[in-house]
Amino acid sequence: MAKIFSKEQVNRDRQIELDLAKCLAIIFMIFLHCLFVTTGFKHDISVPMTRAIQQLLGGPFAAPVFMFAMGVGFVYSKNQKPFYLISRGIKIMLLGVAVNIGEFFIPHFLTYELLGKKQSQVFPIAEGMLLFCVDILAFAGLSMITIGIFKKLKLKSWHIVIIAVVLSVIGSFVRFYDFKGNLLDLLTGYFIGSARGFTAFPLFNGFIFPAVGMLFGELYIRCSNKKKLFCLSPLALVVSITYFVATWFIPNGFLSGDIHYYYFMTTIDAVFCLICVYGVIGLCYFISLILPNSIKTFVSKTSGNLNTIYIIQWFIIPITYILICYCNRNVKFNDISLIIIAIIEIVVCIAIAAGYKYVLKKGNGEK
Repeated sequence: MAKIFSKEQVNRDRQIELDLAKCLAIIFMIFLHCLFVTTGFKHDISVPMTRAIQQLLGGPFAAPVFMFAMGVGFVYSKNQKPFYLISRGIKIMLLGVAVNIGEFFIPHFLTYELLGKKQSQVFPIAEGMLLFCVDILAFAGLSMITIGIFKKLKLKSWHIVIIAVVLSVIGSFVRFYDFKGNLLDLLTGYFIGSARGFTAFPLFNGFIFPAVGMLFGELYIRCSNKKKLFCLSPLALVVSITYFVATWFIPNGFLSGDIHYYYFMTTIDAVFCLICVYGVIGLCYFISLILPNSIKTFVSKTSGNLNTIYIIQWFIIPITYILICYCNRNVKFNDISLIIIAIIEIVVCIAIAAGYKYVLKKGNGEK
């Protein structure tokens, strides 16, 4: 271990492999969200495309990487004071509400006006309840609040990991519990995978990722031999992907088809996702060794805009599909159109986020 980790911090700056992993995660998320919206309209999406996006890249290779990297980011953050984490967590949760407006409400009413009442159900609002649906940003905010509280209690990272494992086990056993009411299922959905679809990333099932990310970050910041640290990353990818593919064919398995078994993952599922995350970061590290500096700079800047990109894509993707269907009522989406639309959305979202950040810097007098 001494050959891999030093006693001093040797990786204080931004780590390109983490930035690259997060950028890939947001790209896979956008592909997944385009697939979600596509399947709400007339389509002919193939099974291999669905498996590649929904049951692999857009699943274990997306949100778990993002959540894990968030935990690592806490260690690298200049401000780790409990009050800052709690207040920032509240702000991020409010951003999650903004995401729900773009994901559900605007497209629901726009579809109703342009395509009719029946088609508007592609974007349900559950009588307004989905305004408080737990998306990845709401989860991130709640996780940040939780970590802020734990830091206030002076808990160490390994204490937090133990708590996270316990929460994960509880979340594994209580998932899909129906409290027989929209409001109760909505409120409990912030913590467990309750019924009625009000939550995508409940705290109990997902907190293990930022918790382990924090512990990893404390080691990683002292890592003096990344090649040795990531020497098993190819094996990790093989092992985790083998598990993921196997669950395609298991009824009610992790990636068997119903996306909620992924959202409400069990502790075993989370362990294989963590193995996958290690493999992804290791792969990104080895890729980063051959990347030109211009690409590294672009990746770092884009990684710094991930929250903005995530919010923007939920305001753009639904409207794009609605307008396409409005202009051509007989359109039928297929694999090629899905790929083209997703790539366009990625480019547009990255450009808008970069432009937004540039305007903010100019407004603040920064160069």
